[in-house]
This record gives sequence, C-alpha cells and structure tokens, in this order.
Amino acid sequence: MNGVIAGISYRALLGRRRIWLLVMLPMVLIGLAVLLRVIEGGGEAATVTLMRTFAIGTMLPLLGLIAGTGVIAPEIDDGTIIHLLAKPISRPVIAQTKFLVAVSMLALFAAVPTFIAAYLLVDLESGIAYGFALGSLVGGVAYAAVFMLLGILTRHAVTIGIAYALIWEGAVGNFVPGARKFSIQQWAQTVADQVSSSSFLSTEITLGFAATALAVVTAGAVVWAGQRLRGFSLTGDE
Repeated sequence: MNGVIAGISYRALLGRRRIWLLVMLPMVLIGLAVLLRVIEGGGEAATVTLMRTFAIGTMLPLLGLIAGTGVIAPEIDDGTIIHLLAKPISRPVIAQTKFLVAVSMLALFAAVPTFIAAYLLVDLESGIAYGFALGSLVGGVAYAAVFMLLGILTRHAVTIGIAYALIWEGAVGNFVPGARKFSIQQWAQTVADQVSSSSFLSTEITLGFAATALAVVTAGAVVWAGQRLRGFSLTGDE
C-alpha cells in the first residue's frame, strides 16, 4: 500500500459530493431501524427483512459503486491519472492501494452502520447484528474490487454499475434461483446466515461456494485492474 496514493484517494472520496452519499445511505438505514423499533418494537423477522432488503440488498451495492468507482474513475475522467502513472510506482500497487481505500470506506459506511441498525432492533440476539455486519464487510470487499475495475474499464462505470445493482443484484439475483450463485449480494447473505442462528434467515448457497466465489472475484478484479492500468499511456489514451 502506498501512503501518498491512499491520501489522494481519501481526499477524492471525502472532499467531493460522494461523501454526502456515503453518509446519507447509512443514516437512512439507521433511521429505518429506529422507526421500526418505535412502531413494531423490533423483532427478528423485521430486522432480517430490513438487513436483507435494504442493508445488503440496496445500500451495500450502491456504497460499493460510490467507493469503488470513486477511488479511480474521477482521476481517469479529468486526466490526473496520467500524473500518477508517470511516477515510479508499480501499477498493481496503485490498484491495490485504491482497492484498500475503497474497502476501508465500505467498512466504515456499510459494515458499522449495519451492525448499529441491527443492534438497535434486536441487540445481539441470534447473532443477527454480527452476521449482517460481517456479510456487509465481505460483500463490500468484493463490490469494491468489481466497481474499481469497472471504473478503469469504462467511462460509463456509474451507469453500468447502477444497472448491474438494480437488474442483476436486485431483480435477477433475488428472484431467479440459478442466478443466485452468481450474486455478490447472495454470497454476503450466506456469510450472514452462517454467523446468525436466526430461524428467519436462510440461504441456498453453501458457505464454501460463497467464500470461494468472494475470494476469486475480489482477487481477480484487483489483479485485472492492476494489469489494465499498465495499458494506460502517458498521453491519456487507453
């Protein structure tokens, strides 16, 4: 990890309008948790539903898109990436550093708020808070890698990422049984299910498959991103 690149990436994420999106989504989640606690008094069923549909089903992929593309796409769009690539720094190191920055943002703005929201509803009952927090973390790691790569591959990363999150993860991955094996969201829920003992949470995918898929997708995307950066010329053309 390169400290200079990390600092540049953090400033890019936290100094632009993206910070408001990073903050707003977790606040909505916590607000919904408080509202449910006041109206229904919490309960495992309501908590699992909120965590599955909003925390992991909606918030996590959107935060992954914001953080993953935000660490690299703006620099490519405005041409400042050329100055970075002109320095004697390994391209894979650049990709790895930006990936770790995105992961740290997702840990802070996705995993932690997910734990807080679940805790507000059911405390530590049935391990739901721990399960979904861990699921958000590992899912966020994969999303960070995939969306960072997408930000390198195309200038339309945000549009494609939103379509992917809404169509594949939101619709196909949830309602087409065979497609669930190829959904980061479903892999994250499998991890949550393994940690939690709640009878209201069950998944079809085995932990072995989910863990392997998360590792392969994450490592493959980060490696590909590093190799792809080698293809950028110092004139700004790909």
